[in-house]
Amino acid sequence: MSQYVKSTDGSYELPHLGALEAESAHIFREVAATFERPVLLFSGGKDSVVMLHLAAKAFWPAPPPFPVLHIDTGHNFDEVITYRDQTVARLGLRLVVGRVQDDIDAGRVVEATGPRTSRNRLQTTTLLRSIQEGSFDAVFGGARRDEEKARAKERVFSFRDEYGQWDPRSQRPELWHLYNGRHRAGEHIRVFPLSNWTELDIWSYVAAEGIELPPLYYAHRRPVVQRDGMLLAYTRFLELLDGEQPYDATVRFRTVGDATCTGCVESTAATPGEVVAEVATARVTERGATRADDRISEAGMEDRKREGYF
Repeated sequence: MSQYVKSTDGSYELPHLGALEAESAHIFREVAATFERPVLLFSGGKDSVVMLHLAAKAFWPAPPPFPVLHIDTGHNFDEVITYRDQTVARLGLRLVVGRVQDDIDAGRVVEATGPRTSRNRLQTTTLLRSIQEGSFDAVFGGARRDEEKARAKERVFSFRDEYGQWDPRSQRPELWHLYNGRHRAGEHIRVFPLSNWTELDIWSYVAAEGIELPPLYYAHRRPVVQRDGMLLAYTRFLELLDGEQPYDATVRFRTVGDATCTGCVESTAATPGEVVAEVATARVTERGATRADDRISEAGMEDRKREGYF
């Protein structure tokens, strides 16, 4: 991908996707050179898939020099878990799974009940526990600045204190792509190699590189429920409200998370090229359009990030 092209003035420059790829590779190598125990968050969602693909290219022909971590709510789409396991096996990676159910069983978190509840917010406790148990000092995440206004505040190297919490006022400057990973024992850095990518960039790269994604990202027929202006997949995890009636629709997912709070959109886009064309005309980000957990309040994401969420 990162091949130089000749411009009209005779000089050579990287195309847009090549420049993004080169920047991400630089970030991966910088972390590998300066941190002792990095880990990559891998859920099987499109951003984490692209992030893992970039990591594999950055260190080829050696495998990525770190394990992958999945925070499992227990309410995941079956197709995504299958894809996660197949990808980890294909690349020969070590998979670490932090299970929200373990924290529920241990009494560290309390699961709410009812048709509008989700385990999504409970992930923070499981994430922080998994980071502590693994002694991870750098954690790669697939967040992008274009997704949501709180994520737009993030640096590439996002400092987290000994409690795993984020304070936007304590972040470090990153002039000239110089990253400051200094931290004390117990603190860690969240690293975002896709910070400068957009949803359109992700899909253009998926198309250009021929990256396989879970089938949920392409148009398929499934039962859905209309709720709060969103289409939610009708799965064994979704409790119906009074008057709700599931019906079949042709949909795809723009983002994939907990099945109880991740919506889908009606679509006939069945190939990466068709999705690129669809995303190019979208005027709402994928989280704004299809994530019920971001609609808790105006500052819903920022509040969770301060607690330790990504």
